[in-house]
Amino acid sequence: MALFAVLALALLGTFALIFTTVDAERVQREQATRTSAVLAALDGIVAATLNGETGQRGYYITYDPRYLAPYRDGHAAYKAEMHALRQRLAGASDARQAAQVDEIERLGDAKWAEMAGTVELVRRGELVEARVRTLSDEGQLAMEALRQAVGRFERTERARLDAASQSAASAEARVMPSLGLLFVIIVIALILGLWQVIRAAHAEAAAANAALIAQARDRADLLARELNHRVKNLFAVILAIVKMSARGDAAAAPAVERISRRIHALVTAHDVTQGGPGGDGDEEVDIADLVDKTLAPYRSQSERCELEGGSLVVPGRHAVPLGLVLHELVTNAVKYGAWAGPDGLLTVRWSVVEDGGRCVRLVWQERAAQPLDLPEGGQPAREGFGSALIRSSERQLGGTITRRFAPEGLLVEIAFPQD
Repeated sequence: MALFAVLALALLGTFALIFTTVDAERVQREQATRTSAVLAALDGIVAATLNGETGQRGYYITYDPRYLAPYRDGHAAYKAEMHALRQRLAGASDARQAAQVDEIERLGDAKWAEMAGTVELVRRGELVEARVRTLSDEGQLAMEALRQAVGRFERTERARLDAASQSAASAEARVMPSLGLLFVIIVIALILGLWQVIRAAHAEAAAANAALIAQARDRADLLARELNHRVKNLFAVILAIVKMSARGDAAAAPAVERISRRIHALVTAHDVTQGGPGGDGDEEVDIADLVDKTLAPYRSQSERCELEGGSLVVPGRHAVPLGLVLHELVTNAVKYGAWAGPDGLLTVRWSVVEDGGRCVRLVWQERAAQPLDLPEGGQPAREGFGSALIRSSERQLGGTITRRFAPEGLLVEIAFPQD
């Protein structure tokens, strides 16, 4: 909307300047036409007066009435040009020009009155009086005064024409920068419009991708719930098979009972690693409960374990990655680590530390009764699925998981933000 408003104002301003320029040029053209006509009328007045004076002098010198024809024609032309001058100035002259026209007409009439008096004296035969009047300065002064008045009016009219021309030139000078500015604004508007179109297209694509991601997430959640349900069913089938296999065998009853308790513990640990009964990870999880239920299926009198830390609540979204890591660690401890042989010790400690924010720090330390047989360099020869699972869980936790292999056992440090 702001861009549209700026563009609209720029267009309106440019159109206003264009209209002003067109009007100024129209005024200049009209003034040029008027000035040309006025100057022509002024030249006609002077020329007609000179023609009349020529006829008057010829009649005085020769007494030939034929010289009165130029005199009469000049007088008629003078009247016509004076009338034309007043028509050209009708409604367009100011008080100064009106006064100048009155002065020209007064001086012209005085000149023609002087010439008419001489002609009348010659016609009556009063040649001495005519000679005295002709040789006096009256006619010359009257003609000079008429020329000066005409010259002043010409300068006034030309000044008005110059002012109109300057106004048109100034208007034209303002139009070009305005058109340049309008061009720049239009280019910017086109660029911003294209940017908005691209943004809208990206937004639509993002919305479409979000919808696809939401659908994929829903399908993944559905599959996870189905898998969780099937895992529980598998535990139930295994438990049923164990109990059915020992039915009627009293000697096997204690072993079956121990196996059943471990299977129940595995089911419980599986529920915890799924973030709760719903498996959505929205609720909070106690790390002490998570560690205890993860280790419970494997603990016995020969598998010693020390837990330190007490209750520590973390968001439910941490349950799955942390539970998977703990399950992987305890499985490896049973297969290859401290619990692979008798008298092994597993120590798990967790606490909250201040490190630019509240962070959870969990230490998993194994001590085997006999030195472990590690490959050269102390690191596994290759990384399996467990290592990949730990790296993936590290990213999900938003923290770090560090493993150190030693003959006496494995040391793992897990750190991640509590919130």
